This record gives sequence, structure tokens and C-alpha cells, in this order.
Amino acid sequence: MSANGFSKEEVIEALHSIAGEMHDNMTKGQPPRMTLPVRTKKNIAFDERLGVYKYGKKMSTRDATSLGSARQLLRALHVTEFIEEMINAGKSSTLREMYYISEGWGHGKFGSQNESNNLAEDLEIVTRCMREDFKLRPEEDGARIIGNITFEERNRRGDWMRINCRDDVGDSGYGVPYNVEAEKLRLITHDVDFIMAIETGGMFDRLVENGFDESAHCALIHLKGQPARSTRRIIKRMNEEWNLPVLVFLDGDPWSFRIFASIAYGAIKTAHISEYLATPSAVYLGIRADDIESYDLPSDELSSRDIQALKAELSDPRFADSEWQEEINMMLDLGKKAEQQSLAKYGLDFVTDTYLPEKLAQIMGR
Repeated sequence: MSANGFSKEEVIEALHSIAGEMHDNMTKGQPPRMTLPVRTKKNIAFDERLGVYKYGKKMSTRDATSLGSARQLLRALHVTEFIEEMINAGKSSTLREMYYISEGWGHGKFGSQNESNNLAEDLEIVTRCMREDFKLRPEEDGARIIGNITFEERNRRGDWMRINCRDDVGDSGYGVPYNVEAEKLRLITHDVDFIMAIETGGMFDRLVENGFDESAHCALIHLKGQPARSTRRIIKRMNEEWNLPVLVFLDGDPWSFRIFASIAYGAIKTAHISEYLATPSAVYLGIRADDIESYDLPSDELSSRDIQALKAELSDPRFADSEWQEEINMMLDLGKKAEQQSLAKYGLDFVTDTYLPEKLAQIMGR
């Protein structure tokens, strides 16, 4: 079963409905078509019930009235057939492999990797299934996790392996697989008080080396920059199934603000599945604009691109609350940004001995 609760048969049926819509239009003497939400920031609205941002009601139609649109529909049919073959054969492929496989599709081959990635997302939207249901894997790895939490992961032979993310792994931690749904990964037990998601590898390694997961009684997750979908999904599962708070420790710049927004509220590219990936209760820990001044951190001047990004965030619905508006305006007024590792100015232990304990006292009353 998938995160949506769909069986393999239901996923295939949903894929067949795409061809069915095209066929129904052609039998009526109309061009084949596929209907999709408008995938822009202006068509994202806050879903009060789910607590995340999702696509609104504006729709666009892709039909065969132009050569370009006809190619897109042809590619969609090739991809649905390819996905069905993988599901039936128990195989999977990367998005990159699908791009190269399309070389054998004649007029339906992709012109770029971006085109194949976008079509996979289009099919998710139309079918209400997830990429993982389609057996499509990203190229990038998922997160690394260190902490006293135990999973069971199904290996390629179909056997379940029990893994403790502190005792059964090396310093690099547990590597999160691309599929973290229940049929692949089970959450067994934990002995931690919260989850801390960390942007950079250098800071993750510093906290691991300093034993912060044990001293703070938490689990550490390396986001690897903009987090992969499996990373966001496993964070959400631990938050909901284990009722663990999620704190996000990032660089202090507009791009890191967007990383937080993708974790808490969903990313624009994946707004159609925000309820499965986003963790609305996640808390931004830092680096904050006022940290740069209060801790006298080494910093860089905001570039024109940084300033443009911050101003765009002021109108982004994910940053609409007063706290984020104040944070963004403070950074614009300060005109500076800082990295997590700027805390090393005060020594290698400052982040674990002083900065994070002070932050945790403010946020969690520890």
C-alpha cells in the first residue's frame, strides 16, 4: 500500500484513467486532453484542515491542438505504459533512466531531463498517486540519521532488518531509502525527545562528533541542503507516529528559509502532495537574523539575488504569518547573512555547549 492507501491495482487503474480521458474525448470528436492545476505560486492556497499549502482551483488543459502539447500527451501515454510494466515486474527505475529509456519512444522521447521530471509530477497530480507508487526513484540520496531510534527496513530479498540509528550505524548514520512508506520502512521504537533537522554536512558531523544526540536526547537528521522527498516524508512520519517535535537548524539566508518552508508547509513543485510531505508543527530554530548581531557572527553582505529572494518571500503565502514577515524584514534591514558554521568563531564546542542549549531553552523551555 502507498502513503495514499492505494494498492498496486488501484495505481494501475489510475494510470489507465489518463488514457481513458483522452479516448473519451476522441470518441466525441474532440482533441485528447489532460487537465492539471496551474502550477504557480499564485495558485497555492493554505489548507486550514491540513495545515499545509496546496494547489488552488485554477486549472489548465493540455490538449492535442498544438504539436508541442500533442507530444506531451504522447509522452504521458508512454510513461504510463512504462510505469505499469515496472509495477507488474516488481522493478524500479530512476528518473534519469526513464529519460534515457524514452530514446526508444520515437516522437515521444524527452528533450531534456527536466521534461521527464515534470511529467512524472504531472502524473502524480492527475492520478493522486505518488512517485513512489510509480516505482520511480530520484538520483539523490535521502537523509542521514543519528539517534536512539529503531526502524525495520525491508531489504531487496524481502526480509525485514532491524536497525538502531545510533548503535547499528557508523558516524555517517543511517541512510534513508527513497521509499519510506510502511511497506518498506517501519517505525519501531525511539528514546528521544525531539528531532533536529540540520542543513549542512559539516554541522551535522560536528553535532555527531560532539555527541549532541545523546547529550540533548534527540535524533539528528542531515537534510543535505534542499531535502529529498523521502527526507521530508520520514520527518513527517516520525512527527506524527511518534509525536516528536521537529526543530530545523539552517543557515541564516533566504534560501534556507525556503528549505524550512518546504519542510513545514510544502514546496511549490510538490504542493499536490503537501499533506504527505509537510510537517506544519516544525519550528525554525536558526540561524536567525538577530543571531548575527546578538552572537556577533561572521557574516556576508546580502547579494542582489539574496535581496530579490527575500522580497519575493514577503509575498509567498508560506511566509505570510507575522513572525516570518518580521524575520525577513529584519534580515533585509540588517543586510547580512550567516552560515551555521560561523558559530565556530567561538570554538568547535560552542554550538553544542552554548548556542543550541540557549535556543532549546527559548523554544522548548529546556
